[in-house]
Amino acid sequence: MATMVPADADLPDVLPTDRLGPTAVPVRDLRAELRRIPNARNVLTVIGAFLQSFGVVIAAGVIHTWWAYLAAFVLMTRGHAGLNILGHEAAHRLLFRDQRWNDLVGRMLSYPTMQALMAYRRSHFTHHRDEMGPEEPDAGLYGGYPIPADSWRRKLRRDLTGVSGWKNLKGVWFAATVKKRTEARIIIAVQLVFVGVTVAVGRPLVYVVWLASWMTLWKFSNRLRAIAEHGGMERSKDRRRTTHVIRQSRLARYWMVPYHTGWHLAHHVDMGVPWRNLPALHDELVASGWVTPAIEYPSYRAFWRACSAGAPRVRVDDPDHPTGNSYLGV
Repeated sequence: MATMVPADADLPDVLPTDRLGPTAVPVRDLRAELRRIPNARNVLTVIGAFLQSFGVVIAAGVIHTWWAYLAAFVLMTRGHAGLNILGHEAAHRLLFRDQRWNDLVGRMLSYPTMQALMAYRRSHFTHHRDEMGPEEPDAGLYGGYPIPADSWRRKLRRDLTGVSGWKNLKGVWFAATVKKRTEARIIIAVQLVFVGVTVAVGRPLVYVVWLASWMTLWKFSNRLRAIAEHGGMERSKDRRRTTHVIRQSRLARYWMVPYHTGWHLAHHVDMGVPWRNLPALHDELVASGWVTPAIEYPSYRAFWRACSAGAPRVRVDDPDHPTGNSYLGV
């Protein structure tokens, strides 16, 4: 039976250690060190995120050529990713130590890219309490992998052509108008302000680029990232069975998983660790022997090939089988 879950043989029982507890959560002193939130550095990070999103489309409007708008359309894949992921950091209350500032800046990051911060926080904490459990809010997104290659292509095609984005956009509008959700109404208001400003300055294509990239390239990128985090995993107290480990490249870290979100197992081991310290926590997991090369995919490309039934893990009945339950095809 094909599966995305590591074999028991690839999950050594090495905890606790002098630095990690029985569930891999760092011990008290190490945890306090890893949980520090650097306010000043995060201010610079937020400014950088705004420059790489708003700055990109504003620059396109100033240059006002077809190639500038096309470049902005592509670059906003990263722009929306950055805003969303820093919004995710704020949802975890890890962006700034003062929670009023944390939530204010979190809203400023989230609403332009149509993420309802407070509603997302409630849903996301449900995800963290019991990944793949009966109340998993994203069960429909993560379940069933590996899937046939043609099904995988259909999902990605719906994202790239805006079908998924249009569905999400209608959901926001429905929440704002029918359900009268406050955050949804604010999100719609923010988008209308963007439309009004771009029309007033004679550059409506700026907003078209913003929205079109969100509805297509960003949705495509977001699915690829989300499946790489939990696709095909199972409910377990052992986070190695709920969350994938994928080697991080510079290109992936810039384009799809900025702000260290690719070190996702570390995030699920201790969701109170800010993004800057996730690589350090990951290194601790590796040094303890709890995370091994057997459960690490060498690249995102290798993972996507596996989840589309190209080279999944394969369970075998014979424990002496030379491949065991390890990842094949790498």
